[in-house]
Amino acid sequence: MFVELWLRADAAAPDSAVAAAVRVLAPQAELPKRPRSEAGAPVLEARAVTVRTALGPGDGWTAVVAVIGDRDQAAPSGPGNPAVIPVVRYFAVSGTGGKDGGPVTIGDSPAEVAAPAALAVPDAEFTRPVPASGALAVSLGEFVRAYLGGPGSGLDRYLSPGLQVSAPKLAPYVRVDVEDVAADAEVAAGASVPADGVKARVRIRVNGEDRAGVRWPLAYRLEVTARAGRWEVSVLEAGVTAPAPVSAAPSPATVAGGAR
Repeated sequence: MFVELWLRADAAAPDSAVAAAVRVLAPQAELPKRPRSEAGAPVLEARAVTVRTALGPGDGWTAVVAVIGDRDQAAPSGPGNPAVIPVVRYFAVSGTGGKDGGPVTIGDSPAEVAAPAALAVPDAEFTRPVPASGALAVSLGEFVRAYLGGPGSGLDRYLSPGLQVSAPKLAPYVRVDVEDVAADAEVAAGASVPADGVKARVRIRVNGEDRAGVRWPLAYRLEVTARAGRWEVSVLEAGVTAPAPVSAAPSPATVAGGAR
């Protein structure tokens, strides 16, 4: 928020609402000085996202913020030659506080920096291909179609007892195709379902086609658990999950798995 406000501020208007908001967060920060020709010009919208943080001495910290916005281009607009192009800039911000919800103080103006170096790609985890005709791939295909089908699409039938998953409310997909399924354990790649309680972690890649015909590649990571001769989703790493309320006496349908 501080970086977004600072980018919109102008030293020529120190009493503006934006300048006042900057001073609340960073009393010592200097504001950008815009040329007079820019007076009254609209401020291009920008969105700031923190991409890296590092702790310093005491309760100090430094955060690197990526700013996604637009920059005017001198060349005239035309097909393949837009007048405004998207840009990404990075700013480092240092401050103190914020621990356990406490107040935050930013020490000075931001510093424009280079993009942070990317971390090394971890070793492959999902090394066992799951056959498309196998019980796990078929079950996960049905699950992800129900998940992307929005509320009321019968998602619960694919979940382990006690798990609640919130499906996207505005999923725009008219078609979902499974591209591949891979697991971290050989037991998940078999044609049959193992004994109750056996678990595996799985990655499923799908293509969702929206109403405009755009195909979106999506990847989900899950934990599955074998129960009653079928695979059930017990953890959806990319989704909002919560345990169901604990009841004193589970119903027979819960114990037996219920109607499928």
